[in-house]
Amino acid sequence: MAIGEPDVWLWRVTWHKGVAWGAGYGTAGDPFLRLYRSTDGRRFEVVVPRLLDKGSPDEAALVFLGDDTCLCLLRRDGQPGTAMLGSARPPYTEWTWKDLGVQIGGPQLIRLADGRFVAAGRRSDGAVRTSLMWLDPEKGAVREFLRLPSGGDTSYPGLVMHDGLLWVSYYSSHEGKTSIYLAKVRLPAEEGR
Repeated sequence: MAIGEPDVWLWRVTWHKGVAWGAGYGTAGDPFLRLYRSTDGRRFEVVVPRLLDKGSPDEAALVFLGDDTCLCLLRRDGQPGTAMLGSARPPYTEWTWKDLGVQIGGPQLIRLADGRFVAAGRRSDGAVRTSLMWLDPEKGAVREFLRLPSGGDTSYPGLVMHDGLLWVSYYSSHEGKTSIYLAKVRLPAEEGR
């Protein structure tokens, strides 16, 4: 069974209140981001056909807050090529966007139980690495707090909190051969607020 549309790459899917949400990006020369929803995880309907079409939008991570606000951490590959943070309330058809001012490849985002946000992805501002960053949605800003052992071809982190630690999976080629890594990170209690 085909899932999604031709020439649109449906990226990470996030479940919220029994509905699967995902952003897909156009791959056939017309860069755009599209928002989808599904109640069964197999048949996705378009909610917003052109969520964003400036700066070659690409991979995205969605997080839902307790008040049902959705945040979207978005990679862009065009000009200026900096990540964006989108925000919307139900029914998620009207979005506001903030330019984060840094490149983030393969973005991932998690909200901690204490309300802080950790973003992760490939940074390439001179030294290529997979890093963890504090995200401030109000200011539209990220601040790197940990460079994971990584380099070369590296990215696509996965994030989950388990037993008081942030578990981070990612791949990297910094040891010669591309491999998958798992880091367990103890987060500071108050830093990043």
